[in-house]
Formats: sequence, structure tokens, C-alpha cells
Amino acid sequence: MTESGLIIVDKPAEWTSHDVVGKMRRIAGTRRVGHAGTLDPMATGVLVIGVEKATRLLGHLALTEKVYEATIRLGVTTNTDDAEGEVTATFDTGSVTSEAVRKGIEALTGRIMQVPPQVSAIKVNGERAYKRARAGEEVELAARPVTVHDFDVASIEGPEIKATIRCSSGTYIRALARDLGASLGVGGHLTALRRTRVGPYDLSLAKTIDELAADCVVLPIGEAVSAAFPRRDVDADEARVISHGGRLSAAGLGEGPIGVFGPDGELLALVEEQGRSARPLAVFVG
Repeated sequence: MTESGLIIVDKPAEWTSHDVVGKMRRIAGTRRVGHAGTLDPMATGVLVIGVEKATRLLGHLALTEKVYEATIRLGVTTNTDDAEGEVTATFDTGSVTSEAVRKGIEALTGRIMQVPPQVSAIKVNGERAYKRARAGEEVELAARPVTVHDFDVASIEGPEIKATIRCSSGTYIRALARDLGASLGVGGHLTALRRTRVGPYDLSLAKTIDELAADCVVLPIGEAVSAAFPRRDVDADEARVISHGGRLSAAGLGEGPIGVFGPDGELLALVEEQGRSARPLAVFVG
């Protein structure tokens, strides 16, 4: 049986994240497989897959920052805000200057309020927004706070902008494309997207599906946690407490998640600190 850990996949275009999970179940030989942070079918790049006990890490890893390489096309809007949707309007971009583009990007950098795309997985009254939108319903989604740490332009060639974006979890890159175009008065949509990093895991660790089929490389769960979160090593007495779901005294490592390791170096749990105590978020032994 495949050991517990993470598999960093370089997702191909046209595959859904669920497609990748299904393929990795067959490659890894286990049903206990999940992913951290969905990638749209059009997008390629880093998709973090959890196997066995590491599936319990995925919800926490999904909250880490991400980096993307994006291509934005001004002058055309679509009903999905990306190239997979139907064109809804076209505009002349001849009057748009590079300076205006950079000012528009500056306004979309930092802590911003972002309205997710109508075709998204957000639930509205218990149903996914994309299901309602594809049924022809006009979906109203509330703006949410996200953080765009960096929005660096690589090139501007006519209506096409290439950029590298570092952002918080929950940021929609196609919504940035939409909003940039809207601010310039010419509309816009996303034409290409490649995720290059999720938390500490980047393309240097990623393998294609074919490479993984030949050699399923798994990052052991302990190494995965050490790379992503602060580490706390405990003695035998503390190890017994946390292994049974008990609380430890806080160690001043921040709110968490924090990886707790036993005297033998084995990963025991993820904890979060609350006041003077550290409570378990997930226990991996026992």
C-alpha cells in the first residue's frame, strides 16, 4: 500500500481536479486520495494530492498562498471570465495604454474585495453557483476579501497581458482578468493559467501523470508537514497526551497549524494554539 504523504502533480490542461484524483487512486492503489485547492480544467500546474492519512492535511494546505502565471486578453468578455466560456461582448482596445493597464493592476493589488465568477463552485442556497449559471439563472455572489500580494506584469503586447500573481487562498485569477478589463472600460478574460506554487510546493517537485504512472513519488507525511507548517518536537509524556487527542501547553509558535513530532521524529498531530493551550486539529497516530 502507498505510504501516507503528498504527491505533487503537474496537472495537464483539460483535466478536472477530480479527474486527477481518480487517476491517482489507480496509480497509488488506494481510495484515500484527495486534493488541496481546485484547478479549473483549462489551467495547468501544481495540484497537491494527499494519499492515505495525508488527506487530513488537505483542508489546511488549501488555505496557503498560491502563485500563478496568467495570460489576460483585453477587449473580450465571456460568461465564465475565461477562454472556456461563450463570448458576451467585444471592445476596441486601441486607446488602452500600458500606463493605464499598470494603474488598473495596482488597484487590484493588496487587500481587495472580489466578486467570484458566476461559474464557480461557491454554494448559493445549497447549490453550486455554476449549476445555476449554466441553467441560465443570473447568480448574485457577494464580494469577499482576498489578498493579491504581487501582480507583476511580464509583458504587454497589444491586448494581451502576461503576469505572475501571488495571492491568498480563495482568489480567482479569472475574476482579476474580468475586473482589470472592466476598470479599463474594454472588458477582459483569462486565456491561460499555470499554477507554479501552492504553499511551499512548487513545479520543481511536480511530476506529470505519465511520470507518476512510471514512478509514484510520494513526499512522506512528516516531510510534507515540516515543509508547510512550523514544527514542534515533544517529549514522550507530551506525545502520549497529544496521541490521545489531549491538549498541550502553548509553545508560542503562532496560531497554527503546527506540526507536532514525537521523540522518534514521527508526526503525531497538527495543533493550533489558543491562549495557553495547543489543541489538536488532526491526530495521525493511534
